[in-house]
Amino acid sequence: MRTIRIGAGAGYSGDRIEPAVELAAKGALDYLVFECLAERTIALAQQARLKDPAGGYDPLLAARMQAVLPICHANKVRIITNMGAANPLGAAEATRAIARKLGLPGLKIAAITGDDVLTEAKDADLALDNGDSVKALGNRIVSANAYVGARSIADALAAGAEIVITGRAADPALFLGALVHEFGWAMDDWDLLGKGIVVGHLLECAGQITGGYFADPGPKDVQGLARLGFPIGEVREDGDLVVTKVAGSGGQVTPATVKEQLLYEIHDPAQYFQPDVVADFSEVRIEEVGPDRVHVTGGRGKPKTGLLKTSVGYVDSYVGEGQISYAGPGAVARGRLALDIVRERLALTGVTTSELRFDLIGVNALHGDASGTAEPYEVRVRVTGRTETLTEAVKIGNEVETLYTNGPAGGGGAWKSAREVIAVASCLVPEQAAQLSVSLVES
Repeated sequence: MRTIRIGAGAGYSGDRIEPAVELAAKGALDYLVFECLAERTIALAQQARLKDPAGGYDPLLAARMQAVLPICHANKVRIITNMGAANPLGAAEATRAIARKLGLPGLKIAAITGDDVLTEAKDADLALDNGDSVKALGNRIVSANAYVGARSIADALAAGAEIVITGRAADPALFLGALVHEFGWAMDDWDLLGKGIVVGHLLECAGQITGGYFADPGPKDVQGLARLGFPIGEVREDGDLVVTKVAGSGGQVTPATVKEQLLYEIHDPAQYFQPDVVADFSEVRIEEVGPDRVHVTGGRGKPKTGLLKTSVGYVDSYVGEGQISYAGPGAVARGRLALDIVRERLALTGVTTSELRFDLIGVNALHGDASGTAEPYEVRVRVTGRTETLTEAVKIGNEVETLYTNGPAGGGGAWKSAREVIAVASCLVPEQAAQLSVSLVES
């Protein structure tokens, strides 16, 4: 039975690049997948594209492509990524320019567009999961991008693309698209598609399944995290999977790391809603079959819903923040006094906030004053507030900064910021709203 090898080159936008290079060079891969989009990431990308119409794709696209294109071309490794973010066509053009600069003519690069459904979401006035509606957002709305599936990725590969760049594809769909293309899986073979979602879900977060995020010194020791190896999926034609990594790389692949990733971000393992299928993880079986080799079987599927989850980005508010540190004997008492001063100052000056926090990091920032820990030698004051205007947000950090000369003794390392908050809510759109298109360019 035929098997292909898929490497996970990134688990989020700012992920390390060296593990992807290692995979391309030593992983004997057929595909290298870069999963780089989160819900908020694409809203920020849409905002960036409004400022620069040629931008809006992943900021590390150029660095990643420069690092891996020569190796992938030499080793006949095809690349699939959602680094197109808000501008897959722009990302494809940038990749073409990089390939030409590297002396790699003739590379076929596909851009998949159509996940941007802002007009459709506005026209339908869809309900959001936070209780509001798209219409209620008015001119605060920034983006609406649907999570699209694997079909267009498989079509791009069938058209000869060596690099496929999408926008907001569902994370597992990046992997499923390769499997559909390679094995000729039918888009209504629900059990095979469900197994493909298991594969994609396990690999999509890259280093999480090889020991990153899993590690906990003592209970769960992991060696070599500074040079953590990213995972390889050996996928059989029937959907069975072996998770492994490059020999000698850091981290580990064990049943425990695989089980934790299987449950990561899953609400109901028996109903994991995806654009192509409703996947069922409830009968997945995991077995260690060698050092850093875990065999994954099972996984089923049910017919897709015909609806696509859509992330709607909008300007929610502004946040002002200030921090300052105190150390030595009495650090906690001085920190509490600093917070009291800022609390009173914000009231005296009439700063308007909808939400306000006063934290002593190291004492109560995570679990409140009931945490009961021994008094630390150093603390950091943090005051954060949500406001309706940038002007009001700026005032919060300013009041913390004035503690240098108007507050308790020994404050240092003051820092302040004021920023716009892009929030994300979700709605459902009919899959017909995403009119997907594959565009090919050649280096």
